[in-house]
This record gives sequence, C-alpha cells and structure tokens, in this order.
Amino acid sequence: MSTEEMVSAASEQLENPGVSDEISQKYLTFISDGLDFGIKASYISEILTNQHITMLPLLPSYIKGIINMRGMIIPIIDIRIKMGKSPAEPTNHSCVIVLNINSMMLGVYVDTVSLVTDIDESEIAPPSPTNRQELVNGMVSMADGKTLLLIDCEKLAQA
Repeated sequence: MSTEEMVSAASEQLENPGVSDEISQKYLTFISDGLDFGIKASYISEILTNQHITMLPLLPSYIKGIINMRGMIIPIIDIRIKMGKSPAEPTNHSCVIVLNINSMMLGVYVDTVSLVTDIDESEIAPPSPTNRQELVNGMVSMADGKTLLLIDCEKLAQA
C-alpha cells in the first residue's frame, strides 16, 4: 500500500469514527525508528505528505522547522530526535501528523503512519519505572505481538 493510500485510509477512519464504547479510544499508529507509537485520534487535525518544511536557525535540534498550512505557521517536531534517536532521511513514506493540543497546532514528523485502531483503556499499562522517556505515558500489547508506545501529547506540546 502506498503512503498516500495509507494516509487516505487513516484520515478516513479519523473522520468517520463509527461506533465506539466508552472504555475504548481511537489511536492513530505510526512508526518511527522501528518502534510503533500511538497518538489519541482526538488530537489529530490532519496528516500531510510531501509537505515542504522550512528550516529555521537557532532552534533546538528536535524542531525540524515550520510549515505554512493554509496561512497558519506550525512548528514541526522530529519525533526521532525528540526521543533521543538519530534523524532519518526523508522517504516516500515520511509524513507530518498535525495535532491540535489545547488549541495549539503542532506537527510531528514521522517515518510512516500505520492505521487507526481502537484501544481499550483498561489494556493500557503504565510505562516501565526505568523508562527515561517522559513523552510515553502508556504501553499496549497488540494482537500481532508488537508493543505500542502511547505518546503523551500534553507533554509533547510543553517540549
């Protein structure tokens, strides 16, 4: 499946949430540096591909730059660098997930988006006590055996 098809399918699922119960939440999953992450769908404004990012001087290394989205200037965080990993070269699958966190727009640059999935809140485990990554506020074991790390958007916005 191409990146555009994956983004289109994920965007459609975000726009048409269907029926979900009170203990289940929708999460958009994405991959960065080989790890699977999830962001609550309620924070997601849109997913952008082939977006030109303007680099700015004198910013922290994890700020990839800014984009102009319909007249709105949005800072872009490279999630790899923010998580202490090395930056990746852009690929055909790289995209920006635009978040609306308490009326603040923020973009997250990721390797690729995966899918939208329902996660039962009772299945979310707290991060390990030895976890030094403050941006992860929970973990979920998925049916395919992978562990999904859940991003704390409030802390991401404070970064």
